[in-house]
Formats: sequence, C-alpha cells, structure tokens
Amino acid sequence: MLTKGLIHGLISVFTVAAFSVNALDAQAATAPAEIKIGTLYASSGNFAAISMPTYSGLKFWVDQKNAEGGVFVKPFNKKIPIKLIAYDDQSNTATAATLYNQLITQDKVDLLVADSGSVLTSVGVPIAREHKMLLVDQTGTGASFFTKDNPYIVLTANPVSSIWPKYAADFITKQGPALGIKRVAILYATNDFTGTQASAVRGFIKNSGAPIEIVYDQGVPTTTTNYSVLINNIKATNPDAVVELGYTNNDISFLRNLQDSGVKFNFVFNIYAGLETEHLLATAGPKAMEYSYTYVTASNLHYKPEFGMTLDDYHAAWTKKNSDGKVEFGFNAVAGYLTGLVLESGLANTDSLDQLAMRKAIGDLSGKLKTLDGTFQLDEAGAQVGEITPLGQLLPDGHGSVKFTVVYPPEMATGKPVYPTPQ
Repeated sequence: MLTKGLIHGLISVFTVAAFSVNALDAQAATAPAEIKIGTLYASSGNFAAISMPTYSGLKFWVDQKNAEGGVFVKPFNKKIPIKLIAYDDQSNTATAATLYNQLITQDKVDLLVADSGSVLTSVGVPIAREHKMLLVDQTGTGASFFTKDNPYIVLTANPVSSIWPKYAADFITKQGPALGIKRVAILYATNDFTGTQASAVRGFIKNSGAPIEIVYDQGVPTTTTNYSVLINNIKATNPDAVVELGYTNNDISFLRNLQDSGVKFNFVFNIYAGLETEHLLATAGPKAMEYSYTYVTASNLHYKPEFGMTLDDYHAAWTKKNSDGKVEFGFNAVAGYLTGLVLESGLANTDSLDQLAMRKAIGDLSGKLKTLDGTFQLDEAGAQVGEITPLGQLLPDGHGSVKFTVVYPPEMATGKPVYPTPQ
C-alpha cells in the first residue's frame, strides 16, 4: 500500500522527468534548420587574387561539414547543416558595405565572415559593430580594427599587422649589421594592412638600438602598378635592404619592374611571394622572385595540427576540389579553411548563438586550438597574436623555380641567408 508521502514523491519524480523531456523537446524544436553563414568574395578587381582562394577554403570547410551531416552546435546538441550565403563585392568597398548590411539586415545570417584583406574588411568593422554582429575577420589585420571597447570582431588566420613583421625586422636589426645592413628603404601601399606593417617595421628598427638608418620611407596608393621611378628613387639613397610592402598586384608590379630595370638591391623583402607563391610564380615569374625575402606561411610550413587536416592532406583535397585551375593554392586558401575550423570549434563550445556568446566561445579557444596554421591566440581586443610567420628567402631550386629557406628566427631556420643578392 502506497503511503501519502510516497505518492507525492513519485508525482515529483514524474513531474521532473516530464519537465526534462518537455525541455529537451522544446530545445530540439527551437533548433534552426540550418546555420546561416554570410560572407563576401571578390571575383574581380585588385583583391581577387587573395579573396578567391580564401573563399574557396571557407567553402571547402562548409562542403566538408555538410557531407558529414552538418556542424555540431552545442546548444542544440546536434549537427545542423550550414547554408553559405555569399555575395561578390568585386573588390569595391562601397559594394562591400552594402552587401555586409544586406547579410545582416535582410539575410539575417547567424555568423558574419569578412572578405579577405584589410581593405575589404575595413568597411565591415563599423557596420558589424553598429548591428552588434560579430565580424569573423579572416585576414584583415589592420591594427585600427581592434579596440578594447569593440567586442564584435575576432581575427582568425594571421597575426595583426602591428606584430606580423616582427621576425623580418628582428632579422634586419639583429643579424643585419653583421651582414652589412646599415641603410634601409621602406616602400609601402597606404592601406590598413601594409600601412600598419610599415609603421611596425619603422618602430622595430628605431627601437632596436641597432646602428641602422632608414634612408627612404615612402607610401604610395594601393592602386600603384608602375614602380620604375620609385625604384630609381630608392636606388639613389644607396640602401643595403629594401622592404616593399603591398598587396598582390603591388608586389607583382614591383618585382617585375625591378627585374626589368636591371637594378639589384642586396636585400629585397615583399609580402606575397610567401603568401601566394603559386600566383606570383605565374605572374611575376621565378627570376623576379629569386633571392627575395618574404613571410613563410602555413601554406609552406608543416605544423602538427591537433584539430583539422594536415597541410598535405588539405592541399591534396583542396586541389582535387579545385581541379579546374581557376584558383591557385596559397596561404589564403589555408586561411579560409582555418576560419571554418575556428567557427566549428566555437559552435561546439558556445552556450548559444548569441553573438557575444560566440565571441566568448572563440576567445576561449585562445592558446588551445592548434591547427595547420599553428597556435590560435587572441588578445583581449580580438586581434590574432599567434600564428606568427618566420622570415624566409626564396632561392633557385635548380629546376627553373624557387624554394623556401627559413632564415629567422634561429630556432626555426633551415639554412643561412644569401646576402648580398648575387649580382
């Protein structure tokens, strides 16, 4: 015979159980049919060479997850398919601004991913902040994007521009004087990406205490495609090292014009010979790239990932998927895939799809997420301070092309620099 107390106890147990089932049912009912990720890409214009590989990498990740049934989203304890909503901004900032607004206000995406590069990211930063939408910044490294009072941005795939050139500057200041580097020329495109890097190089040199003089320091429009006069102006200052900082088209034009001029500087640094090597080999050519210094990125370094694919596996799978040859593999293809890995990890750990909850979940990955791009690490403003790229030199490979030699820092070096450049 049941006592009154036992009856009440059983009722309570059944009530709690029913409540739990109902809560789970309600949670399952509110799970979205898809996770909408909105992004932009540039199929034409000045930034197509970096934007299309980045977009291909992100799309690779989306297709991979959807083939597995979707991406796991912790608040709903299930995999949910991804819908990628992408618009072509054609490398135009005004168009990009309109399309960022459209993704937020009309498409109502769950996650907003910036186009590649600082120029096309720059217009998205204030728009995302105004709408309290987290901007997942793939490769826009302008230092001005990251402020402590703006929680609506995170940088995923490369370090903020203010620290990116640290190893290049350290090589010049610490090993340069012994090699004979005492006079440095800096030429840069005036945008958030390369302008910030120029400022960083300038600061690293001036604060190093090394006996190095900056004899030339000039900014030019990002649209610059003829460097012949600038090269002659630099030559007149008799530098021991030239640091040229531009986007893809800038670097291609500079290296071509330098080769055509017959001028030989003892040390030449540029950015995209390391970031988009295949593209520069096809456009500037290996001869123009020989003996130049550049960043050695995750498209040429083999880190040991603890999450996601290895470089070799990813490169093979990416190449198979993009077998039409319209997009070339390089760092930006890695960057887009890495952005997907960061989103995947964030969704697997977030408490909700609320924007600041996602920001916290991604922030909590700092120092813990290790991928084919090295260790993911954020500062409190959302700027990437991990994934720093070593300095490399492109040497003739004996087969009509070039190969990388890491020359700095010493613990990562695979060879010694060839200085001065053979005349």
